[in-house]
Amino acid sequence: MAADELQSKAAALRWYHTIELGVGVVTRGVDDTPRRLASLNLPASLAGKTVLDVGAWDGFFSFEAEKRGATRVLATDSYSWDGPGWGTKDGFNLARQALNSRVEDVNIDVVELSPERVGTFDVVLFLGVLYHLPNPLLALERIASVTRELLILETVVDLVGIKRPAAAFYPGAELNRDPTNWWGPNAPAVHAMLQTVGFHRVRTVTPRPSALYRALRAVSHHVRGRNRIDLAFSQDRAVFHAIRGSSRPEADIQ
Repeated sequence: MAADELQSKAAALRWYHTIELGVGVVTRGVDDTPRRLASLNLPASLAGKTVLDVGAWDGFFSFEAEKRGATRVLATDSYSWDGPGWGTKDGFNLARQALNSRVEDVNIDVVELSPERVGTFDVVLFLGVLYHLPNPLLALERIASVTRELLILETVVDLVGIKRPAAAFYPGAELNRDPTNWWGPNAPAVHAMLQTVGFHRVRTVTPRPSALYRALRAVSHHVRGRNRIDLAFSQDRAVFHAIRGSSRPEADIQ
């Protein structure tokens, strides 16, 4: 596809992910996706691995897994492709065409995942989805059923600093004025839920945020009208790696 044609088609769409499509064209995503990628500790090589990207949206992480050598990548979504929000599948389809990608796709909700429906995968990506789900433990059960080796989970966390597993519930549009946000578990809760559904080794791969960082972030959220300062101070985002197949549960809680 010529650069001018690709630029015109990309400009006509509303993007969530920021994706380099080639020939100098970069999508105008509202998310700084390359920066988010850097926080995931995604293996540099996925050679010989199969990868499932749950909640793929525009497909940035699906295409990244393919670039890193995955033998098969399946992108799944439902809400962001045909739900009541502003997302559609048009961005994913255009990016796949522009990148000459072999990434597969299935339109399916996370709670409908099963080995019978999609198979099982060496690596599963579950990024920015958990806190949008009314029933997060059910979703993690479905995720566990299709994961053979490694789950990489990224989510909003809340109640930072509380050692006991706990989760904040967001009524209405309390979190970031978004009514699709439901739960903010703390890190101990994420570890406990993952172990409950069958992951035997869980570690937090993002560093613990300092109090100064959380305070500055809370003020920024308040100024932008996204949250109260006292609520935002206890919130952050975190990445977890969960491994299946160990003989005994282990944890590295931060």
